[in-house]
Amino acid sequence: MSETHPPSAWLDTSKPSIARVYDASLGGKDNYEVDRQAYQRLLEVAPHQSEVSKMNRRWLVRVVRYLAKDAGIDQFLDLGSGLPTAENTHQVAQHSNPAARVVYVDIDPVCSAHGRALLEENEDTRFVEGDFTRPAELLADPRINGFLDFDRPVVLMQCGTLHHVPDEGDPAGIMRSYIEALAPGSHVALTHFWDPCDEDSELHEQARKQEHRLTKLGLGSGWWRSRERIAELFGDLELLPPGLVELDQWWPTGPALREPWPEEHLMLGGVARKP
Repeated sequence: MSETHPPSAWLDTSKPSIARVYDASLGGKDNYEVDRQAYQRLLEVAPHQSEVSKMNRRWLVRVVRYLAKDAGIDQFLDLGSGLPTAENTHQVAQHSNPAARVVYVDIDPVCSAHGRALLEENEDTRFVEGDFTRPAELLADPRINGFLDFDRPVVLMQCGTLHHVPDEGDPAGIMRSYIEALAPGSHVALTHFWDPCDEDSELHEQARKQEHRLTKLGLGSGWWRSRERIAELFGDLELLPPGLVELDQWWPTGPALREPWPEEHLMLGGVARKP
């Protein structure tokens, strides 16, 4: 990104933002009416979508805690990180390892403003305003490669991001570029909207409805993909048990207290290791 014209120079509050719609789904206040309207259109067919956002956040917390504490990794690159909320990546990682370093990347100008506040409060946390769909550009950015040591293991996080990249944007190719840059022992943590097209006809229909609302009537992005297509995003990495599963099935903290809503089934997550 140009230093003279960063993405924040083109703040457009007439169009919904992925990060701000996600913030609205979590009950946040850093969003505009246009974002709330886009989210409302999704709620008309997925009234429990806020539970999906909360589920995604719980998954992130469990994954980061495991990777920082049990796997012993002390570097995290959180792509498309969105707006800061409760239990952010750096807070979870640094609770287990106070020396853990975290770089957040997001293109949204509001995220950038909050990110600058993170810089002031935590010397081991950085925020870079940039486009995660341009891996070569980000990996060459000294604000990232001068802060994280890519000769050592890094956790690359794509939580709820790649389903906003259209097929023609080649999400699998984007991930190949990132994975090639990672040192052995690095991990990829990823969640993605799931269309169980070959596994459950009713949930497949629900996924189609939600995709239509987001892509045609709301954000203009948000694609629910098959399990096979999501698995391709990990390339040749080794998926850790239990594999690519519904988010609350990935090492839950306890037994389920209720049956999942249909919307909650329609997201998969996994963590993979680079040998």
